Amino acid sequence: MLNLIPEIIAVITAILYLVLAAKEDIKCWYAAIISSSLYFFIMFDAGLIMESILQIFYISMAIYGWNQWNKVSNEGCVIRIKKWKKIKHVYVISLVLILAIISGKVLEKYTNAVFPFLDAFTTFGAIITTYMVAKKIIENWIYWFVIDSCLLYTSDAADEEDSVDLGGRRI
Repeated sequence: MLNLIPEIIAVITAILYLVLAAKEDIKCWYAAIISSSLYFFIMFDAGLIMESILQIFYISMAIYGWNQWNKVSNEGCVIRIKKWKKIKHVYVISLVLILAIISGKVLEKYTNAVFPFLDAFTTFGAIITTYMVAKKIIENWIYWFVIDSCLLYTSDAADEEDSVDLGGRRI
């Protein structure tokens, strides 16, 4: 039960982050830092090194997001919610796909990742989408929906009784 407490706190602060971000409350970044810090240790303890590194990225982006939102509020300006042009989405999605293919090939060759290409796609997608949240790009929710749907697939596909699939890696 003691090991479950950090995970429960991580989940609660992750949900708090989402609620506060949707309300455009700068405190969302504090919740993100707490959640990602806890998930770093949880993932590291589970032997998920890449997921641990991704949490470090999330912490960095939370600091960046807080800085962006704080800088604007101190200057009396407002970061307006923006939309990207369709061509920018084409470029961003193409970049994510190219990076996922390259990384997927590396993961396939050098690791025992169960879904190397999907794992790479969700990782690079999450990186881009986290940046979009920090910049208040409204379409970030669509990207998160796609990423989370892929992660649900990898979890559902983990059908072996002696292992659990976490983001494409079987432990």
